[in-house]
Amino acid sequence: MKTRLFIVDDHYLVIEGIRSLLQQEDDIEWMGHATNGESCLAFLQNHEPDVILMDISMPGMSGIDLCKMVKIKFPGIRILGLSTFDQKSFVEKMIENGASGYVLKNAGKEELLKAIMAAKSFKSYLSFDAAQALRNPNDKELPVLTRREKEVLELIASGMTNQEIADNLFISSTTVDTHRKNLMLKFEAKNVAAMINLAGKGGFL
Repeated sequence: MKTRLFIVDDHYLVIEGIRSLLQQEDDIEWMGHATNGESCLAFLQNHEPDVILMDISMPGMSGIDLCKMVKIKFPGIRILGLSTFDQKSFVEKMIENGASGYVLKNAGKEELLKAIMAAKSFKSYLSFDAAQALRNPNDKELPVLTRREKEVLELIASGMTNQEIADNLFISSTTVDTHRKNLMLKFEAKNVAAMINLAGKGGFL
Protein backbone atom coordinates (compact mmCIF):
# COMPACT_ATOMS: atom_id res chain seq x y z
CA MET A 1 0.00 0.00 0.00
CA LYS A 2 1.50 3.30 -1.09
CA THR A 3 1.92 6.17 1.38
CA ARG A 4 -0.20 9.11 0.23
CA LEU A 5 1.93 12.21 0.74
CA PHE A 6 0.93 15.89 0.75
CA ILE A 7 3.11 18.93 1.40
CA VAL A 8 2.26 22.40 2.72
CA ASP A 9 4.94 25.01 2.05
CA ASP A 10 4.92 28.54 0.67
CA HIS A 11 8.14 28.02 -1.31
CA TYR A 12 7.78 26.28 -4.67
CA LEU A 13 11.48 25.44 -4.72
CA VAL A 14 11.05 23.39 -1.55
CA ILE A 15 7.94 21.66 -2.91
CA GLU A 16 9.61 20.86 -6.23
CA GLY A 17 12.82 19.78 -4.51
CA ILE A 18 11.03 17.26 -2.30
CA ARG A 19 8.79 16.09 -5.14
CA SER A 20 11.78 15.42 -7.38
CA LEU A 21 13.50 13.55 -4.54
CA LEU A 22 10.55 11.25 -3.94
CA GLN A 23 8.75 10.96 -7.29
CA GLN A 24 10.61 7.79 -8.29
CA GLU A 25 9.82 6.03 -5.01
CA ASP A 26 7.40 3.13 -5.54
CA ASP A 27 6.08 3.41 -1.98
CA ILE A 28 5.07 7.08 -2.26
CA GLU A 29 1.94 8.45 -3.92
CA TRP A 30 2.30 12.23 -4.40
CA MET A 31 -1.08 13.82 -3.69
CA GLY A 32 -0.04 17.41 -4.34
CA HIS A 33 0.68 20.53 -2.34
CA ALA A 34 -0.76 23.65 -0.74
CA THR A 35 1.03 26.95 -0.20
CA ASN A 36 -0.87 28.05 2.89
CA GLY A 37 -3.05 26.77 5.72
CA GLU A 38 -6.36 27.76 4.17
CA SER A 39 -5.78 25.90 0.90
CA CYS A 40 -4.51 22.87 2.86
CA LEU A 41 -7.74 22.71 4.89
CA ALA A 42 -9.79 23.11 1.71
CA PHE A 43 -7.91 20.20 0.08
CA LEU A 44 -8.49 17.99 3.12
CA GLN A 45 -12.26 18.39 2.82
CA ASN A 46 -12.19 15.95 -0.12
CA HIS A 47 -8.87 14.08 0.19
CA GLU A 48 -7.09 12.35 3.03
CA PRO A 49 -3.34 11.84 2.72
CA ASP A 50 -1.53 9.49 5.09
CA VAL A 51 1.26 11.95 5.84
CA ILE A 52 1.60 15.72 5.49
CA LEU A 53 4.97 17.47 5.39
CA MET A 54 4.13 20.82 6.96
CA ASP A 55 6.22 23.99 6.87
CA ILE A 56 6.38 25.90 10.16
CA SER A 57 6.77 29.47 8.89
CA MET A 58 4.11 30.50 6.39
CA PRO A 59 2.26 33.75 5.73
CA GLY A 60 -1.10 33.84 7.50
CA MET A 61 -1.66 30.69 9.52
CA SER A 62 1.56 29.18 10.88
CA GLY A 63 2.32 25.48 10.54
CA ILE A 64 2.05 25.19 14.31
CA ASP A 65 -1.58 26.43 14.28
CA LEU A 66 -2.41 24.47 11.13
CA CYS A 67 -1.05 21.27 12.68
CA LYS A 68 -3.39 21.66 15.64
CA MET A 69 -6.41 22.27 13.39
CA VAL A 70 -5.67 19.32 11.11
CA LYS A 71 -5.21 16.93 14.04
CA ILE A 72 -8.55 18.04 15.55
CA LYS A 73 -10.48 17.72 12.27
CA PHE A 74 -8.58 14.78 10.73
CA PRO A 75 -6.94 12.84 13.59
CA GLY A 76 -5.91 9.96 11.32
CA ILE A 77 -3.53 12.12 9.28
CA ARG A 78 0.08 12.07 10.45
CA ILE A 79 2.04 15.33 10.28
CA LEU A 80 5.77 15.93 10.03
CA GLY A 81 7.00 19.45 10.82
CA LEU A 82 9.25 20.73 8.03
CA SER A 83 11.51 23.70 8.72
CA THR A 84 14.88 25.35 8.29
CA PHE A 85 14.81 26.06 12.04
CA ASP A 86 15.57 23.61 14.83
CA GLN A 87 14.66 25.85 17.80
CA LYS A 88 13.45 23.96 20.81
CA SER A 89 10.19 25.94 21.06
CA PHE A 90 9.23 25.20 17.42
CA VAL A 91 9.88 21.47 17.82
CA GLU A 92 8.04 21.34 21.15
CA LYS A 93 4.99 23.21 19.86
CA MET A 94 4.63 20.99 16.79
CA ILE A 95 4.85 17.83 18.91
CA GLU A 96 2.42 19.30 21.47
CA ASN A 97 -0.03 20.03 18.64
CA GLY A 98 0.04 16.44 17.45
CA ALA A 99 2.88 16.19 14.92
CA SER A 100 4.50 12.77 14.55
CA GLY A 101 7.91 14.31 14.04
CA TYR A 102 10.09 17.12 12.79
CA VAL A 103 12.49 17.18 9.83
CA LEU A 104 14.79 19.94 8.62
CA LYS A 105 14.57 21.11 5.01
CA ASN A 106 18.18 20.14 4.39
CA ALA A 107 17.33 16.46 5.00
CA GLY A 108 18.40 13.97 2.35
CA LYS A 109 16.13 11.47 0.62
CA GLU A 110 16.92 8.62 3.01
CA GLU A 111 16.06 10.67 6.08
CA LEU A 112 12.85 11.99 4.51
CA LEU A 113 11.72 8.47 3.64
CA LYS A 114 12.63 7.24 7.11
CA ALA A 115 10.56 10.03 8.70
CA ILE A 116 7.58 9.47 6.36
CA MET A 117 7.53 5.71 6.97
CA ALA A 118 7.85 6.18 10.72
CA ALA A 119 4.93 8.62 10.71
CA LYS A 120 2.79 6.29 8.59
CA SER A 121 3.43 3.51 11.12
CA PHE A 122 2.27 5.83 13.94
CA LYS A 123 5.85 6.17 15.21
CA SER A 124 7.60 9.44 15.94
CA TYR A 125 10.67 10.75 14.13
CA LEU A 126 12.93 13.68 14.98
CA SER A 127 15.86 14.73 12.84
CA PHE A 128 19.17 14.73 14.73
CA ASP A 129 19.23 18.53 15.05
CA ALA A 130 15.63 18.68 16.27
CA ALA A 131 16.31 15.97 18.84
CA GLN A 132 19.41 17.86 20.01
CA ALA A 133 17.38 21.05 20.38
CA LEU A 134 14.94 19.26 22.68
CA ARG A 135 17.80 17.89 24.78
CA ASN A 136 19.59 21.23 25.11
CA PRO A 137 18.35 23.00 28.26
CA ASN A 138 20.37 26.13 27.47
CA ASP A 139 18.34 27.08 24.40
CA LYS A 140 16.68 30.44 24.78
CA GLU A 141 12.96 30.48 24.15
CA LEU A 142 11.90 32.67 21.25
CA PRO A 143 10.37 36.00 22.30
CA VAL A 144 6.71 36.70 21.61
CA LEU A 145 6.33 39.76 19.37
CA THR A 146 3.27 41.87 18.65
CA ARG A 147 2.22 42.44 15.03
CA ARG A 148 3.58 46.01 15.17
CA GLU A 149 6.89 44.86 16.67
CA LYS A 150 7.28 42.37 13.81
CA GLU A 151 6.65 45.16 11.28
CA VAL A 152 9.20 47.45 12.96
CA LEU A 153 11.73 44.60 13.19
CA GLU A 154 11.45 43.85 9.46
CA LEU A 155 11.93 47.51 8.57
CA ILE A 156 14.92 47.84 10.94
CA ALA A 157 16.45 44.79 9.27
CA SER A 158 15.91 46.40 5.86
CA GLY A 159 18.12 49.30 6.99
CA MET A 160 15.51 52.01 7.53
CA THR A 161 16.05 54.80 10.07
CA ASN A 162 13.55 55.51 12.86
CA GLN A 163 12.07 58.39 10.86
CA GLU A 164 11.74 56.32 7.69
CA ILE A 165 10.01 53.55 9.66
CA ALA A 166 7.72 56.13 11.28
CA ASP A 167 6.77 57.53 7.86
CA ASN A 168 6.22 54.03 6.48
CA LEU A 169 3.94 52.90 9.33
CA PHE A 170 2.27 56.29 9.95
CA ILE A 171 3.43 56.44 13.57
CA SER A 172 5.73 58.84 15.42
CA SER A 173 9.50 58.48 15.54
CA THR A 174 9.26 58.29 19.35
CA THR A 175 6.91 55.29 19.08
CA VAL A 176 9.36 53.59 16.71
CA ASP A 177 12.16 54.19 19.21
CA THR A 178 10.05 52.60 21.96
CA HIS A 179 9.40 49.54 19.78
CA ARG A 180 13.14 49.35 18.96
CA LYS A 181 14.05 49.39 22.67
CA ASN A 182 11.40 46.75 23.47
CA LEU A 183 12.71 44.53 20.67
CA MET A 184 16.28 44.83 21.99
CA LEU A 185 15.04 43.82 25.44
CA LYS A 186 12.99 40.91 24.16
CA PHE A 187 15.90 39.51 22.14
CA GLU A 188 18.35 40.35 24.96
CA ALA A 189 20.57 41.93 22.32
CA LYS A 190 23.29 44.51 23.00
CA ASN A 191 23.03 46.13 19.58
CA VAL A 192 20.90 46.18 16.43
CA ALA A 193 23.22 43.84 14.50
CA ALA A 194 22.97 41.22 17.24
CA MET A 195 19.19 41.62 17.37
CA ILE A 196 18.84 41.13 13.60
CA ASN A 197 21.07 38.06 13.79
CA LEU A 198 18.97 36.53 16.59
CA ALA A 199 15.73 37.45 14.82
CA GLY A 200 16.98 35.73 11.65
CA LYS A 201 17.92 32.58 13.53
CA GLY A 202 14.54 32.62 15.27
CA GLY A 203 12.64 32.73 11.98
CA PHE A 204 11.28 36.25 12.39
CA LEU A 205 13.00 37.53 9.23
